[in-house]
Amino acid sequence: MTEEKKKKLRGFAGIVAKQVEPLNEIEKFQEDFKDRELKILLNAKDGKWAALLVIDHGKIYVEGIKNKPKENIKKKNAGWDGLLQTKTETFVELLAGDSVSMGSMIAKILTFRIKIRGIKNVLVLLDLFKYE
Repeated sequence: MTEEKKKKLRGFAGIVAKQVEPLNEIEKFQEDFKDRELKILLNAKDGKWAALLVIDHGKIYVEGIKNKPKENIKKKNAGWDGLLQTKTETFVELLAGDSVSMGSMIAKILTFRIKIRGIKNVLVLLDLFKYE
C-alpha cells in the first residue's frame, strides 16, 4: 500500500471533518489559503474528543484529540494557534447558523459559555463558512 490509511475520526472530530473537508474541492478556498498555516482547536467540553482543524497551504483536514486529561488540549501539547471551547449544544447552534447572531455570540462569551483564545485565528472560521 503506497498511501497511508486515514485514521477514522471519532465523535466531535468526525462531525467537524465532514463539515470542512469538502472545502478541499473548492479552488477559491485553495487560492485564498495557499499561504496560510493555522491550527484551530474546537473542543466540545462535554464530549470525549476535540477537533484540531489544520489549514496547511490551501488544504484543510481535521485531527481528533482526546480531551481528557486536560493536558492533551493545552497549547503546548496540541500546538494550536486558536481555541474555541464550549458545550456540544452550543457548537450545534453555531454550525446550524440560523439562530445565532453577533449579539448572542457576545452574550455567550460574556457569560463564559464560550471560551476563545487567539481570537484573530479563531475568526478564520467565519471565512471558512462563506465557501459553503
